[in-house]
Amino acid sequence: MRDGARGRPFDRSQGRHADTAMHSHWKRACEVFIALSLGMLAAGPAAEAQAPPKVPRIGFLDGGSSSARQSRLEALRQGLRDLGYVEGQNIALEVRWAEDKPERLPDLAAELVRLRCDVIVAGTTPGVLAMKQATRMTPIVMTVVSNPVEVGVVASLARPGGNITGLSLMVLELTGKRLQLLTEVVSRLSRGAVLWNPSNPSVPPLLRETEAAARPLGVQLQRLEARNAAEIEGAFSAMTRNRVRAFVVLPDTLFVDQRERVVALAAKRRLPAMYDSREFVDAGGLMAYGPNYPDILRRAATYVDKILKGAKPADLPVEQPTKFELVLNQKAAKALGLTFPPSVLVRADQVIQ
Repeated sequence: MRDGARGRPFDRSQGRHADTAMHSHWKRACEVFIALSLGMLAAGPAAEAQAPPKVPRIGFLDGGSSSARQSRLEALRQGLRDLGYVEGQNIALEVRWAEDKPERLPDLAAELVRLRCDVIVAGTTPGVLAMKQATRMTPIVMTVVSNPVEVGVVASLARPGGNITGLSLMVLELTGKRLQLLTEVVSRLSRGAVLWNPSNPSVPPLLRETEAAARPLGVQLQRLEARNAAEIEGAFSAMTRNRVRAFVVLPDTLFVDQRERVVALAAKRRLPAMYDSREFVDAGGLMAYGPNYPDILRRAATYVDKILKGAKPADLPVEQPTKFELVLNQKAAKALGLTFPPSVLVRADQVIQ
């Protein structure tokens, strides 16, 4: 038999070799396909193990209003950014405000627990107490709590125990200093007042300390209560009736959130006042002495970082503020007919002109 038009003889062995090569080719292709399939099946669990890591969820609870206290939340965000946490990338933030309605705090605290937050940052004493009632498991980082041991938030500052730690306010030592500074600015002050919120469980010790400091200074203090915004006006009316010459505001979320109103009423009635934070002076108040609150919130981020990396709140000592500032407002002093004496000016961290 010949092959094709050229008439070459047909070699049967060539056909056999071609069949053998074709068979070998398909055999290898099948082996490769089976190997790849088995490899993909085997890689299934490994692929799942390499899924994107869980993004930590951080809760934030504050008893105040979002409009008045955004600077404090931003300070916490900045502290987290400084430690490499970027919201929306490697961290999620759940923010809840009580808007000056303490009765909302228990529900907001329970909501954050249901969201399974990895850590919850809670500001103000009522907010931290609400979180303590809501959970004994989720780590809580407290901020702006005046007397955490006395109000039962932690066992001690050095060994907090439980699931709560964070930053406390060293305010008992500051109350007497505030009143002393006020008497240096308002000469011969004999009749004063203290504005406080009796619904805040951390304030009564501050009130007692302020009254104790007033006695050696020869100042008779009148207690004026305000539990909500509606009662602030009545407190100022009482100051006028009782011929109060100056007053001290004790730390409380209500007064911080209502600072513009408090400062305006003080100016209207020509009453010098000493506040606990520079936020009042920025709003036009006369003077303030106390811790730097944004710094406290930035430092709270370091607790969040340590807890996310495995530390237990019970083993992290409660810190005290490290930055204190005396801020004076020259414009407010001039409007009140006052002059800051050199002994006060020299101690000021900032004088607003």
